[in-house]
Amino acid sequence: MKVCVIGGANVDITATSRNAFVARDSNPGEVRLSFGGVGRNIAHNLALLGDEVCFVTRFGGDAFGQMLRTSCREIGMDISLCETCPTLPSACFASLNDCGGEMIGGVADMAVTESISTEWLAARIDLVNRADAVVADTNLLPETLAWLIDHVTVPFYVDAVSGPKSVRLAEALETSVSKRLYAFKCNALEARTLSGVTHFTRRFITRGADGLEVTADGRTSLFPALPCTVRNTTGGGDALLAGIVHAGPGASVEEVARIGLLCARCAVESDAAVNEQLKYLQL
Repeated sequence: MKVCVIGGANVDITATSRNAFVARDSNPGEVRLSFGGVGRNIAHNLALLGDEVCFVTRFGGDAFGQMLRTSCREIGMDISLCETCPTLPSACFASLNDCGGEMIGGVADMAVTESISTEWLAARIDLVNRADAVVADTNLLPETLAWLIDHVTVPFYVDAVSGPKSVRLAEALETSVSKRLYAFKCNALEARTLSGVTHFTRRFITRGADGLEVTADGRTSLFPALPCTVRNTTGGGDALLAGIVHAGPGASVEEVARIGLLCARCAVESDAAVNEQLKYLQL
């Protein structure tokens, strides 16, 4: 399947405490630098699953931006629709995890992703719509998301990203003319912000250890989480949505949930936001 992903590509700086985290103090642990971004992670996971991926973003005009571009190309993504913005730094996300791998908090600098405008996308939309499905994240501004909702002609999926940024999806649907949203994925916190959103075909709410809640055709089902050893939860939701998209719009709710949860388990059992072992996952 050919999938176009529009969203953030950034440098991830992840700090994990070795022992129980003590606030307002220096904690021994491990600090890692890797490439991430919700959109980029979803695209990376889809490439590992064997899909043909076109990734659309703007890179920062610094060394990190060049490294991100090179990494995306090496992964196998088509980045021909991307652009480097020389006046902005690369997007960056810094997260702090406790000794169990759960994220305590994070800070995101996504100005270069927010510079993706409707005018910039308009020049690319015909090529975007050649995909079988399109995915976007809410690092894009509300007006950009609303424009995509109205101009994407294939099944359109949105990742809510975070509590504050999930508001962007709600605002986008309010101002959208068509309100043509195939599916969105959020966690329980983000779902509160999006509780008024009713214009969708499928809604996926991740509930951590309690599993995955799926609403489709007026029916809500809860699928239990798969047993696993959690090492890092940062990329679990990205892998889950990649699995959902990979399953395809025509797949049953049960099949979509099964593949999504398998991909999520693979992700959280890795120290990295994207587990390269996903390419060997038996679906």
